[in-house]
Amino acid sequence: MRTTGGTQSKGTVLITGTHALIFSENAVAVRAFLRDTLGFDHVDAGDGWLIFALPPAELGVHPADAGTQQFWLMCDDLAATMDELRAKGVTFRHDPQQAGFGLTTEIELPDGSSLGLYEPRHPTAI
Repeated sequence: MRTTGGTQSKGTVLITGTHALIFSENAVAVRAFLRDTLGFDHVDAGDGWLIFALPPAELGVHPADAGTQQFWLMCDDLAATMDELRAKGVTFRHDPQQAGFGLTTEIELPDGSSLGLYEPRHPTAI
């Protein structure tokens, strides 16, 4: 029996994981950043195509006029995480900003795109 959010469910687990995608004009550099700077464990699926293990995840569904997806990394202490990442040469698009769900910033990726990072202010599922 699996307990989730105070409720119990029985039965077979249908979904066994999540595979998130980042599309990039410089995938090699972004893969190196995830491997070397963030230190994500990974496997090489062949020809340098790295597949990264992610920390535990949760999924929120927000109302919107049209469907879209976002990928955010979470941390327990945004200021401390930013300090540690800055020491590794990481830059951020902006200082921490208060959002209804927590403190947020954006990591500047090597290809010029960004990756959301936040310290949740809400109960988490993990």
